Amino acid sequence: MDKGTLIGVGTTFGAVVATALLDGVSLGHLLEPGALVLIFVGTFGAAAGSLMFTEYKVALAGAKKAFTAKVPDGSGVVDVIVRMADRARREGLLALEDMAREIDDPLLKEGIQMTVDGTDADEIGELLDARIAAKKDRDKVAIGFFEAMGGYAPTIGVVGAVLGLIHALGSLDDVAALGGMIASAFVATMWGVLIANGAWLPIAGKLKRLSQLEVANMEMIVEGVLAVQAGTSPRMVEQKLRSALPNGGQPADGKEAKAA
Repeated sequence: MDKGTLIGVGTTFGAVVATALLDGVSLGHLLEPGALVLIFVGTFGAAAGSLMFTEYKVALAGAKKAFTAKVPDGSGVVDVIVRMADRARREGLLALEDMAREIDDPLLKEGIQMTVDGTDADEIGELLDARIAAKKDRDKVAIGFFEAMGGYAPTIGVVGAVLGLIHALGSLDDVAALGGMIASAFVATMWGVLIANGAWLPIAGKLKRLSQLEVANMEMIVEGVLAVQAGTSPRMVEQKLRSALPNGGQPADGKEAKAA
């Protein structure tokens, strides 16, 4: 699990709680049920209105992914591709059929299987590129949903403030309670701005970055599959693929891999 989002969001809310305590603001006063319902339920409804119903599950799964997804490490995949390139050079492409059955990555498995079946390189590239394009489209659903949540939340918070002020102005005869009513009116606005900038937009940003890294990993796999199909030298395959890794061309353990 990558802890970046958890640390960032936790730090933001921690800073708000600390500031409230230092300023003498009651935390209980900030947990107005009506404000929380309006912000969380109302914002969800507004953002969900832009989705197809079948996309709801994908969008909501994005929240879990932002906090629990692992950053893709392509170094292990590079090792596998280099071994396949070496074996293909020595024994031919048909010798990769057994290796293909043991591959975990679905894109690499599909690409190598097509290579073994003798599929033309252009067709392999087109099909795998289509898989990448479909992945990008799926990722846009959750990214767009949380960006929309971040955009709607502050405005819906203003709606909460207006509703609170309407209640306060309707109770001018109760001067003693008027101050508390006006203060409560702005709780929804506070939550709208906070949740948008402290959670929804950071989650959208994290999902966007994860998508970029995953797509880059997939593009590296496509390049590797085509290199194996073309009979490229294993050493050249390794150099090309490692240069595309986000960690400077080194595997996760920092050791250079060797072709089998």
